Amino acid sequence: MRSILCKKRLAVTIGLLLILTSCGGQQEEKSESVSKRETEHEVLAENLSIPWSIVKDREDFYLTERTGGIVEIKDGRKNEVKVNLSKPLASQPEAGFMGLVLHPDFSENHQAFAYYTYNDGDRTPYNRVVVLERSEDAWDETEVLLDKIPSGAQYHHGGRLKIGPDGKLYITTGDATQEEKVQDLSFLGGKILRINLDGSIPADNPFGDSPVYSYGHRNPQGLAWNDDGALYGTEHGPNGYDEVNLLQAGKNYGWPEITGDETSEGMVSPLANSGEPSWAPSGADFWEDQLVFAALGGQSVKLFDPATREVTTLIDGFGRVRDVLVEGDTLYFVSNNTDGRGIPKENDDKLYKVDLGSLTLEE
Repeated sequence: MRSILCKKRLAVTIGLLLILTSCGGQQEEKSESVSKRETEHEVLAENLSIPWSIVKDREDFYLTERTGGIVEIKDGRKNEVKVNLSKPLASQPEAGFMGLVLHPDFSENHQAFAYYTYNDGDRTPYNRVVVLERSEDAWDETEVLLDKIPSGAQYHHGGRLKIGPDGKLYITTGDATQEEKVQDLSFLGGKILRINLDGSIPADNPFGDSPVYSYGHRNPQGLAWNDDGALYGTEHGPNGYDEVNLLQAGKNYGWPEITGDETSEGMVSPLANSGEPSWAPSGADFWEDQLVFAALGGQSVKLFDPATREVTTLIDGFGRVRDVLVEGDTLYFVSNNTDGRGIPKENDDKLYKVDLGSLTLEE
């Protein structure tokens, strides 16, 4: 039976906290992670500009950068490809070019779906979901599927896109710092949205002719399905109390009425929450029957076991982590140390590859 490394007592390298001595003789602490697991890894790309999403098609990678580009990695070669959007990309904190997912027929139609923040004519920022098409030398926006998703100008944009086992496009939206509106089903912020790939509303959506799938969310950024088709999500909470949720159609996940372990009739409490300090969870995927998710504030890749509802650290020492992708026993993840909240290391940010099989033991 396989057991996860972080559940075993294994030797790890504990990095010493670096103490710097200033000219005045005072000591200062350097703001870096004080612990680092010895993790064998490979760097597949570096010098990325605030990478946000990892998408893989056969052996080719497509990485969005919040600053507006798509980095393609083919045959080990990195190529930054221009993205031609119909609206100017917003540059507010946490805004920009975020979610990306390839069309199921990408090899034939060269299309993908993307999520980005733009400034409207009156300088009001919004988020939108669009269709991109890969031309000879660029990605071009060809169609808008969903528009005027609240952005809040500054924070809480959501931004994750995933195509589910049902063939529908799922979209996470943040509350746009307008928490008083999140319980309103007509407000698209603080929701998980679900639409057909042509932008129409699925007939089996829970609220009639509405893209809303679930509501009461603060800033969800991770979506992943297990082998049984159950949808899990990760979500940023207020000053900690980040969440792992089992997402179901029509359910109310409580924000801003309840957080953490709080309960209320008609509202769903999370399967697990961080308490304090924050994980700041982002992209998610499944490895076997456990949820793997990126942690920005937690500066690690976390592992959630649905059976025990325990969250443990799988990998750390690489700084802020924005997204993860799992293929078999291979984990890919991107650091996010250039996002203004991290401490960039040499050639950050990077796309990493780790063999998860090397992080297990036989019992």
